[in-house]
Amino acid sequence: MHDDPDGEEHPSQADLPGGGTMAWPDIARWRKAERARLITARLAIPAHERAAMSAKIATQLDAIVGDVAGRIVSLYWPFRGEPDLRSWMAAIVARGGTPALPVVIEKARPLVFRAYRPGDRLEKGVWNIPIPAEGDPVIPDITIAPLVGVDPGNYRLGYGGGFFDRTLASLPKKPIVIGVGYAMQHIPTIHPQPHDIPMDRVVAV
Repeated sequence: MHDDPDGEEHPSQADLPGGGTMAWPDIARWRKAERARLITARLAIPAHERAAMSAKIATQLDAIVGDVAGRIVSLYWPFRGEPDLRSWMAAIVARGGTPALPVVIEKARPLVFRAYRPGDRLEKGVWNIPIPAEGDPVIPDITIAPLVGVDPGNYRLGYGGGFFDRTLASLPKKPIVIGVGYAMQHIPTIHPQPHDIPMDRVVAV
């Protein structure tokens, strides 16, 4: 599930080590700069290394998720150097699971998920990311979320639009949320805000 690039919301403040607070405008500026730094570093990883790391992530996801038969697993279409899990998506289908992809309906609203099987018709969504062209909304049992950054509390730095947290808060049942990325995306803190929802697990290789 992706976020709206650089659309940070929810003014607040964060505690700083040693006391004091950081006001939301400063947090938003820091997040924007950190986001840009991390995406640049991610894109600098050679494509063959990203492919090898994506395969390792898929192996670890298998161990965490276990039997997917009868379960809905939301993934994402890889964007700006994110781990490419499309082969794992096909394996989910082969094992009786149902992959789904997130769809942006409108800004500042929760995402919806549509079931997707490799080969289904796609169309361009927001930021030209492919989305299922049709299909009824589904509620995922497991959500795989790509990271821009992640801190020790499993708080995720995304693209800044708040879609991730807004969507999780809106679902009738909370899925198991697993963040995926690369080891270089670990950071000391994202300065989490009251609206930020930590992930259940993180796989960063």
